[in-house]
Amino acid sequence: MSDRKVERRKSSPQHRAEYAAAKAAPTEHQPRLVTGPQVRGLIHGGGALGEFNARLAVLITKSVGTMWAAYLFILIGLVSLPQAWHAFINGDTVIGVAWLSQSFLQLVLLPIIIVGQNVISATQDARAEADHITLTTLHAMNVRQLQMLEQQQLILQQQNTILELLKTKAA
Repeated sequence: MSDRKVERRKSSPQHRAEYAAAKAAPTEHQPRLVTGPQVRGLIHGGGALGEFNARLAVLITKSVGTMWAAYLFILIGLVSLPQAWHAFINGDTVIGVAWLSQSFLQLVLLPIIIVGQNVISATQDARAEADHITLTTLHAMNVRQLQMLEQQQLILQQQNTILELLKTKAA
């Protein structure tokens, strides 16, 4: 069995370089908080068109992803309910099922799912911010501990030097 550690994560060369630098000089590393607006440009690009696409997508998502949009879609779906119900009663179950699945469930569930995702996302963002504060604090404590260890190492070296001098004078 090999003692080599195999890195199984897929990461960018930039990430691997930053990780190696943080491991090599932990006192120089500064934890950072990554937010949505910082990442948005990676999806559609950082140019004017990419920024426009990202803003439009966020605007539409914020507009459709509300419970008010769900209520509106319920009203829109209910407009065609009488025709679907009439067809269903007259034996055309396909129309009734199609109305239920296409006109109602899909239309109404879309904004409700987006609202649920927004709630989950807000929870994850809050957790990430709390974790960032904790990690920043732990990092500061770690840096202080490393500094103390370096000071202790220096004191030990000085004590060894003194002991060596005392031994040579005693001999």
